[in-house]
Amino acid sequence: MARGISKLSGADLRRSKPGTYGDGGGLWLQVSAARDGKRRNRSWVFRYTTNCRTREMGLGSLDTLSLAEARERARKCRQLRLDGIDPIEYRNAERAAKAAESAKSITFEAAAHAYIASHRETWRNEKHAQQWPSSLRKHIFPVFGSLPVSQIDTPLILKALQPLWSRVPETASRLRGRIESILDWATVSGFRQGDNPARWDGHLKHLLAAPSKRRVNHLAAMTWADVPAFMQKLRATDGVPARALEFSILAAARRNEALGAVWSEIDFDSAVWTIPGERMKSAREHRVPLSRRALQILQEARATAHGDHVFTRAGGNRPLANSSLVRLLQQLGHGDVTAHGFRASFSTWVAERSAFNWDALAHAVKGVAGDYQRGDLLTKRRRLMEAWSAFCAKPMVVGATVTPLRAGR
Repeated sequence: MARGISKLSGADLRRSKPGTYGDGGGLWLQVSAARDGKRRNRSWVFRYTTNCRTREMGLGSLDTLSLAEARERARKCRQLRLDGIDPIEYRNAERAAKAAESAKSITFEAAAHAYIASHRETWRNEKHAQQWPSSLRKHIFPVFGSLPVSQIDTPLILKALQPLWSRVPETASRLRGRIESILDWATVSGFRQGDNPARWDGHLKHLLAAPSKRRVNHLAAMTWADVPAFMQKLRATDGVPARALEFSILAAARRNEALGAVWSEIDFDSAVWTIPGERMKSAREHRVPLSRRALQILQEARATAHGDHVFTRAGGNRPLANSSLVRLLQQLGHGDVTAHGFRASFSTWVAERSAFNWDALAHAVKGVAGDYQRGDLLTKRRRLMEAWSAFCAKPMVVGATVTPLRAGR
């Protein structure tokens, strides 16, 4: 190594003859011919000896590092040598640490997609699987989707949720739960540490109004006494949507359950519709005893069926869209009620005007009663559905006295 330090000048930096030119202190300017033979490449090299072996460490091109910057880097290398540290090994270790840290880094959006992919098979229906990414794309990703999942904190979560919390509370509450699940996954996967800032108990419950205290808007329903008159108008209406809605009302089924029905679920011999757990809100298989009128609707539909689904759109095997029932209700002058609301009409009729005293809507029975109630009361429910069908077929007479049914005790 040449004696002295800071020996190079501005003129030396323009040298064109290939070779190495020392600045002192281990710093060298290396000049070499480019591949075209016309230009010159000039780069900085730090030379040092360790374990009786000379090593060269590239510092960068003269086009990138000025003389002053190259001297500063050489000074840091000499400091490492003074501490007994090999500069090349030190740099390699730094790069490896950064690469490892980068490998452990993931954005919230990437974490969300990974979580969805790993849990999609456990969700009961495709609509649920679609709601996860669509709701996150609309409300969460624009706020912090591109940020590392390790940087997601309480202020960011509040920034995303607060605009929705009072306006669409149910959506906001679901989003909070989804964020919490994604961050839990990221923590277990090693992408973040510490408490989950989206947790409710002991954290966000002190910053946001409790979901249980928010007003619940129930879906609009028709008064049970008005159902027979409506059914008379409905039966006088032709078309697949009319038959689908009538079947849904007679079976006291959710709209999506009825519109998603396929022929393999129908047992005509035993007059039972078996809805698989993946299509049920409770995620449990549910058997629906079919009244004579409900079975007649299915038999008529089967005569013109073209595919797997019971109620299909014109010219194909795709199931009816939910909007078709909405339009039908509007055409019949009942746009103020919903198809789902007829379940409430049925439930109220059961409670107020029948002698059947159990929940027939496939709701999960909680507590001790649920532990001991193992059957599905199919025989009793069959009598109930026939009684409901008979009620729907007889418009109420003004001033008549309604006598409760004496069955199913």
